[in-house]
Amino acid sequence: MDAKVKLDQMLRDGASQEEAFQFFDQLEVADFEMMWGLWKGSEITTGHPLEGLLSASGWFGKRFENPETVYPLIFENPDHTLYTVNPTLLPLNVPIEKIPKTAISITLKILRPFVSTERSSARLRMTDYRGKSSASMVYDAKAIIDVFRKVDEKTLLGVMDIKHLKPQLSYFFVLKKIR
Repeated sequence: MDAKVKLDQMLRDGASQEEAFQFFDQLEVADFEMMWGLWKGSEITTGHPLEGLLSASGWFGKRFENPETVYPLIFENPDHTLYTVNPTLLPLNVPIEKIPKTAISITLKILRPFVSTERSSARLRMTDYRGKSSASMVYDAKAIIDVFRKVDEKTLLGVMDIKHLKPQLSYFFVLKKIR
């Protein structure tokens, strides 16, 4: 099955953690050159407790400018303008799966003036993960690494590796290049 077709199926129907990793492991590595620009994100349902959180909060995607300047949390206002959130100010050590998604959305709207930033909050590095060295986003102040694999020139599959939140599960997401 073509990688793009398989990815579309996983986005539509979800996948088990094992199926998502099997697909991830078959993909080519992502290099730095393909990373630059603005990317629109979406989630793959695999049973991770973070699922639905980013969508409910208005997450748009990520922006990669250079190896030292990465914006991991770009959000979209109702008027379609974009803003950047400082991930340091977001608590990922609370039981997120027990918080209603609508409460998260409302809370982020209220807190927007306090969590918005113009500063980069991550870096891009090549890391070894599951037997391949691939472009990875390393958060500056969180124990999180997003590892990317290439579906095609404008599509990436990402795995968020979070040290302290259910380490036996991984959060899977897709990035599609906007510009």
